[in-house]
Amino acid sequence: MTKAQTKSLVKLDSNVVVPTGYREFLHEIKEKIRSAQLKAAIAASRELIQLYWDLGKDIVEKQEKEGWGSKVLERVAKDLQKDFPGIEGFSRTNIFRMRSFYLAYSNCPTAVGQLQRDLLEPFFNTPWGHNSILLDKLKNFEERLWYAKKIVEHGWSRSILTIWIENDLYRREGKAITNFKTTLPAPQSDLAQQTLKDPYVFDFLTLHKEHLEKDLEDGLVNHIQKFLIELGQGFAFMGRQYLLTVSGQPFYIDLLFYHVKLRAFVVVELKAKAFKPEDVGQLNFYLSAVDDMIKHPTDNPTIGILLCKDRDKVIAEYAFRGIDRPMGVVEYETMLTKAIPEDLKSSLPTVEEIEAELSPSPLNEPSA
Repeated sequence: MTKAQTKSLVKLDSNVVVPTGYREFLHEIKEKIRSAQLKAAIAASRELIQLYWDLGKDIVEKQEKEGWGSKVLERVAKDLQKDFPGIEGFSRTNIFRMRSFYLAYSNCPTAVGQLQRDLLEPFFNTPWGHNSILLDKLKNFEERLWYAKKIVEHGWSRSILTIWIENDLYRREGKAITNFKTTLPAPQSDLAQQTLKDPYVFDFLTLHKEHLEKDLEDGLVNHIQKFLIELGQGFAFMGRQYLLTVSGQPFYIDLLFYHVKLRAFVVVELKAKAFKPEDVGQLNFYLSAVDDMIKHPTDNPTIGILLCKDRDKVIAEYAFRGIDRPMGVVEYETMLTKAIPEDLKSSLPTVEEIEAELSPSPLNEPSA
């Protein structure tokens, strides 16, 4: 073995010596295997959806031509289960769902020159369990199609899909009042707009009707996983009460995030009150400081979000005029104590009691 060959060897563990670059090579192979497994799973899923579509079509045609009723379909399910034991897909419920799947989309509206199959492609790329949720929980075709596209784009699990449907993401995403179109280049402005919701629904929080911003911040950080789910895919938590020192003076950002798709820091300021125009000045100050002190040259401009208890659209739009940094204002909703029975409210702490218990010391710790 030559000296050059010897130098190209590294110790993997106490017993094995391997060439330099082995770990990278092994990582590449593993990634290729995982990619192939994923493609195989997707292909298998598409074949299954196609099978269920064809069976649903056959069932509907038999019912229309032969007058078959539900009893005949129940018999079909039993016979299929007998010949294909252990396959859950041929249960009575699933046979009826195949019929519903075909009926739901066989006569869907299409644009001029658009093929029906092209329009339905997201459903055929969506796992059957997810399709079942869309059929059971939604009635509107456009809404089902919107969620199907999101499933394909983000790889949502069934539980996450259920959460988004129950929290009406379809009507909330992209509805925030922002100045993104005038402060960000396309297509980043569109992506940033779709990143925000209005309102945000923090149904995992129960707060006093007259809660403080500190109460809201504590609740969101204590439930950071649920908070990140509601914010949406791409947000990475950097810290709360994030310290910025400007001209020797300390300033604290309520919540700081980094969005991996937008490639930008996101400053979130919490306002347990209605939006006021002066809030924009404070947020603009934080965005300027983050851009100068934290942002990497390759990052996009920092985005600001004012999370308010209430906001007037016209006032917000006027407040954003002339502002050259990207920001938006959105409302939030929580489970308020007004929903708690009167006899239990007396056991809840008052605003003053909560304020007395809160620690004034800021935290500045990034999420693990």
